[in-house]
Amino acid sequence: MKTTDFYYDLPQELIAQDPLEDRSASRLMHLSLKDGSLEHRHFKDILEYLNPGDCLVINDTKVIPARLYGHKEDTGAVIEILLLKRKENDIWECLVKPGKKARPGAKITFGDGILKGEIIDVVEEGNRLIQFHYEGIFEEILDRLGEMPLPPYITHKLKDKSRYQTVYAKNEGSAAAPTAGLHFTKELLAQVEAKGVNIAHVTLHVGLGTFRPVKVDDVESHHMHSEFYMVEENQAKMINDTKKNGGRVISVGTTSCRTLESATGEDGILRAGSGWTEIFIYPGYHFKMIDGLITNFHLPESTLLMLVSALAGKENIMRAYEEAVKKRYRFFSFGDAMLIV
Repeated sequence: MKTTDFYYDLPQELIAQDPLEDRSASRLMHLSLKDGSLEHRHFKDILEYLNPGDCLVINDTKVIPARLYGHKEDTGAVIEILLLKRKENDIWECLVKPGKKARPGAKITFGDGILKGEIIDVVEEGNRLIQFHYEGIFEEILDRLGEMPLPPYITHKLKDKSRYQTVYAKNEGSAAAPTAGLHFTKELLAQVEAKGVNIAHVTLHVGLGTFRPVKVDDVESHHMHSEFYMVEENQAKMINDTKKNGGRVISVGTTSCRTLESATGEDGILRAGSGWTEIFIYPGYHFKMIDGLITNFHLPESTLLMLVSALAGKENIMRAYEEAVKKRYRFFSFGDAMLIV
């Protein structure tokens, strides 16, 4: 299976640069798993596709303002840092630009010295380990100095930080938003529950792998970055009970999907717990837990496009994307949604 099998031509102007004023006003394409047919609706219409007894699974991770700009202490050169993974003792794995100036031993100052960092090692793919020094609470300093780490294809400045968070974001730790969830308002979620649909939450802290293109020709040679996930006991029970009672488990986003598929055994039982996952889902994968997926429209040749192709079939997905381009859907993080069920 070649990476180029997942290429499609996307006009630049279809990449959504700003969120809609009303989160749930985006368009919704329904792709039927039964017959591959397509319907064009609005996101609010999602209620019509959910049945009492189903379970929506959301990812309650919260994006941290992970992009920092500082200066090298010796030369004053500007350094950009993206926090990726928290290690121990205030050490973070980071993406640093420009990398050439970020050798071990280099010291960086942020925000007039209220935060300082020292590069202590170079790790996988050229990422840096940085030891931070500060007084007070790291999260509060980050809130003052950091910017939301919007993907590189979004060039507009985000006016309201909260628009790159889901309305249910709770557990801090992501370098990117689980964007399928951005379409939900609190009112819409209340309507979902009123219909008799359960809403379960899991946590997966989204890492840099979300932004990274697949660089190998052969899909199976691609290595996924590891991401931290958590499934609580009561949430695992809710999801397992849904399956037991004949309801459908519908994942809100590829991150919830990857969490569920990572934590579900071959026996089809979801196990509570936490850990790191490098699961890579592409056509040929046998889904153990999810019955449907709410997702956005993904980048050409990306692992996310491969995941949705595994669920709905590559031909169906490529045809749906061709239709989405033709009908001028909005693509990527702030774009429109697709329901595969």
